[in-house]
Order: sequence, then C-alpha cells, then structure tokens
Amino acid sequence: MEVKNNVEETPVIKKWRQSGEQILPANMNDFNVAAEGYNLYPVHPLGNNKIFNGYPSLTRWIIENKTVIIDGYIGVFWQEIEFLLQQEFTKSNIRVNWIRSSDSMKSPEEISQLVNPFLGERKSVWGKKTTLQLGDFFNSEYTLIQPNKAYEVNILIGMGAALISWDAPVIYLDIPKNEIQYRMRANSVSNLGADKAASDFEMYKRFYFVDWVVLNAHKAQVLDRISVVADVQHKSSLNWIHTNELKKGLKHISQSLFRVRPWFEAGAWGGHWLQDNIEGLNKNEVNYAWSFELIVPENGIVFESNGNLLEVAFDFLMISEYQSVLGKHAPIFGMEFPIRFDFLDTMDGGNLSVQCHPSLTYIREEFGENITQDETYYILDCKNDAKVYLGFQDDINPIEFNQALINSQQLGQEIDIEKYVQVHDAKKHDLFLIPNSTVHSAGANNLVLEISATPYIFTFKMYDWLRLGLDGKPRPINIEHAFKNLDFNRRGSAVTNKLISKPLVIEKGKDWELIHLPTHQEHFYDVHRLEFDTEITVKTNNTCHILMLVEGTSIKVKNADGTVTGFNYAETFVIPAAAQSYTLINKGKGRARVIKAFVKDEVNFEG
Repeated sequence: MEVKNNVEETPVIKKWRQSGEQILPANMNDFNVAAEGYNLYPVHPLGNNKIFNGYPSLTRWIIENKTVIIDGYIGVFWQEIEFLLQQEFTKSNIRVNWIRSSDSMKSPEEISQLVNPFLGERKSVWGKKTTLQLGDFFNSEYTLIQPNKAYEVNILIGMGAALISWDAPVIYLDIPKNEIQYRMRANSVSNLGADKAASDFEMYKRFYFVDWVVLNAHKAQVLDRISVVADVQHKSSLNWIHTNELKKGLKHISQSLFRVRPWFEAGAWGGHWLQDNIEGLNKNEVNYAWSFELIVPENGIVFESNGNLLEVAFDFLMISEYQSVLGKHAPIFGMEFPIRFDFLDTMDGGNLSVQCHPSLTYIREEFGENITQDETYYILDCKNDAKVYLGFQDDINPIEFNQALINSQQLGQEIDIEKYVQVHDAKKHDLFLIPNSTVHSAGANNLVLEISATPYIFTFKMYDWLRLGLDGKPRPINIEHAFKNLDFNRRGSAVTNKLISKPLVIEKGKDWELIHLPTHQEHFYDVHRLEFDTEITVKTNNTCHILMLVEGTSIKVKNADGTVTGFNYAETFVIPAAAQSYTLINKGKGRARVIKAFVKDEVNFEG
C-alpha cells in the first residue's frame, strides 16, 4: 500500500461556512455575557488549566507520545488540520509519517452501493437508520497498517483511524452538528466516503440516517481509548482537553444540572419573537422559525477553563453518564435522551403546515427509530388572535379531505382548512396535546414551546398554504405517508376533551403550587408547572427533569451539593436523575412559573 507522507500545501477552502449565526467564540473574552436575559452561550466551568488552546500545545503533546491516532467526526477539515499540525512539526524539525485513513476507504462508488438501501426514495426526505458499522466503509487490508519506526512521529489520521488497534493514544476531533450543516451549505464538506458534496437535502439525509449513526456508535466503542478531545469548529484554531478531565466534567453535570448550547434556524413560516427578545441573534436574518433548545441529537455542551471554551456533542454525556442522567429510565432509553424542547416562532410570521407524525409501529418499520414523535404545544407567548389547529371536525370525510389535499397540491388550489380541521384559540400557558397520528398546526402569532419525544424530522406535511420555502421552491408534501397514519377518531368533542390539557393543582404550600398539566395516554412523558413566590424544593425521584422558566425574569437553582446556578426567562435546563433534589429560588418580581417535563413511571412501547 502506498502511503503519502508529505504535506506540501494548505488546502484552499474559501467559502467554508454558510450561516448568519456567529460561531461559538473560542474564549470567554471574545464575547460579552449579557447582565440579564437569555444567554446564547451557556458554559460549564471546569476549573483552571483544563482546556488548552492552539496547535502548538497539541503538537508538543503529540511529540511527547511519538505515535498517535487522530480520529473524529464528519465535517472535520482533515487536510487543513494536518497542514496546521505539520507547520508546527516543521518548526521543531520533526519528521512525521502521515498515514490517512481515507486512503484505505472503499471507493465512493462502493460506499454509495452500501448506503443507498438506507436512503429511501430519491425525492423522499427520509431514509432508514443504517445497520452498517464504520468498519464496513474500509478495505480489508486497512487493519494491517503499522507505524514506520524510521520516523520520529507516526500519525494515523482521519475518520475511523481508531479502528486500527495500535498501542497509541487517540485524539478525537469533534465538531457541533449545526456547524457541520453550515459547512454542508457552503459545500466545504461531503458525506462519509463520498468524493464530493451533494445537495443540502441529500447530504443531510445521509448524515442523519447513515453518517451520524455509524460515527456515534464508533465514538461509543472507542471512548475509553481516547486520550484527548479537541473542538475543531474554528477553521484555523482549536481548543483541546485531556479526556480524563472531560469525563470529570461530564460526571459532575450528570449529577447536578446542565444546559446545552441552543442554536437557531430560519424557516418559511418563521416569526420574530426570538429575534426581538434574544440579545445577540442576527437582526438581519429573514426570521427565526426554530430554536434548538434541547434537540440533543444536534446540540452540544460547552465547557470552560481559563476562559477557553470547548464544545462537545451531547453524545459524549450520554455515552459516559446515561445512567446518572436518566436514572430509573436508563434501561428503557439507554444512551438515547428521550425528551426535547424547542421553540416554534410564528410571531408576526405564518402558520405551520397542516401535518401529522408517524405511529410508533410506522416509524420503527419505515425509518428505524425506537420512539416516535409524540408532541405537545405549550404556549409561551402569543397575540390575541393566535390559533392552534388540532384534530378533525366531527363530520370529517377522509376521502373528501384526501382529494382536497391532492387537488391543492396538483392544481395550486387553496383549501378552507377549517372545513376539515378544528381551530382553537391559543392563550399563554395553554398545553395542546399532539400524540402521533394527530392532525395539527401552530397558527401565526404564537411562540410555542414544543415539548416532545426526541425524534424531530418525521413530519408529514399535507397542506402548506401554497407557499414556497426560503429557497424559493415548494416544500415537500407527504399526503400518502400522512394518510397511512392519521387517526380520524380524533374529531369533534373528543379533541377538546382529550387533546387540550386540563390543569389541576396537585400540591400546594404557603406560597407555591404544583400544577399537573396531564398529557395524553400515548405520551410517555408528563408535564408539571411549578408556581412559587419565593422558592420550592423538588425531588427527582430518580427521574430526569427538563425545565424552563416560562414566567418571571430569573431564578436560581440550588443543587443538593450546594452549588447555585442562575437561569433566565425562556432558558431550558436539565436536572439529571442523580441530582436527587434541587431548590428553585425566584429572583424576579411577581410569581415565577417553571415548566417541568419528565418520563412517566409506567412506559409502554409495545407499538
């Protein structure tokens, strides 16, 4: 096998990232933390001298170890990182034997044949989660590669490098999934084993159903061999940490609390509440439709030391500490975090598409997911005319509805959607219940806190108000999928009786109340609202709690270990099961209200 050892010139990546959002600063000194209000960059301190900055310091560590493996995630600029490291080796007159895992990958054509069965129909936005393993992407002789002792330093670099069982430390290069997508949109990265970028639509589908699946499994398999983790989301610099220190940080937050770094996306129906109320967001963006508050397959966790910031994928926490995070529900969900929080912003925007989500059986058989997209809409804020579309009219005729949808799609005809779908007034703190197979949509002039099971891309759109996406193209309509899942029994009075939560006080004290907002029997999670004037103490009962301040300006959270952390209005945070108990302290004027979502004691996934 021919091995190329020379790094001759830096790769040219002109347009490397396409987004109106700022990249996470590398250091706390690079941004101003707002004195009050929503914090875009939540950090978890590790203490001094835990996170190191720059290629020179990492190069010195490599030279000390002489033989290393550099593995990592999709979206990494491998050639540029190799070049930047080589610059430092050259300064020290160190001869390096570079061995690239990509040279041992199967051809792009062979890999395309491997992955195509998991990508569904070409025009479909969905595939099926792969059963492939990372080793399937490599030639059989790959495992025979050995270091060359004639060199002072040997480096095996690239995705899948740690598949080789050298007796050598592993450096793992990580990158947030939002940044992967910004690079995808700039055509500066490609899929695993592909030789060129495809369309955004094709690349994301392959990321979701193939690349992320095999690379997450690989990360879990090699975690105990990783000595260093580096955050390489910046183009020409990095921050890095020894894995034993990272694991200490992960263990600590798995027993106290944490908040992931949120990120934001524009959309066809997007509004302006987030833009108007969160300092630091791009005011020139066309709108914001989503905030990924806690969509953990795509969120990261940020650690801090000496001002240096290092972000790792949420996967690291679940691989290392899922039992502490999920407590008694860990045997059910394993490393898959079960609940997500996100914002749907339609304030001065438009209606979401009329849609539904797949049944549990359907999502398992068709897409390979373990749990389905059971949702609720919690109305955090709204205007007086805000509506939610939910459930069918009592006289719904499925055949007539289907034909109206088809005619709309084929002929561009508007539909009087209220002829078929009920519309309900939306008020602050309402909770609308949307178990799988339920027709629904959020109307304009809402800020919806969507509390849901974790899956998040399986939306079957039936009617999209004849509008175009931000790219100027029609958004996909999925009438056939929808009609294989719609429950037409969710109609008439059953909607208001069973799909709009009826709050009730279940506990109360001198200046606090615990309010239950019951969810549907098909939801595996439940919702409480904690209302208090001064403070309230809560036990986890070995269950993970996901919380948000939904009324008030700020609170403090005091953990059982005595640590105190502050959170502001509309910020999502997580109390792991292992925290045992915590006290919420109101720091604003008037009564504080905090939403708490958690997995029910009895969970049934028979499908």
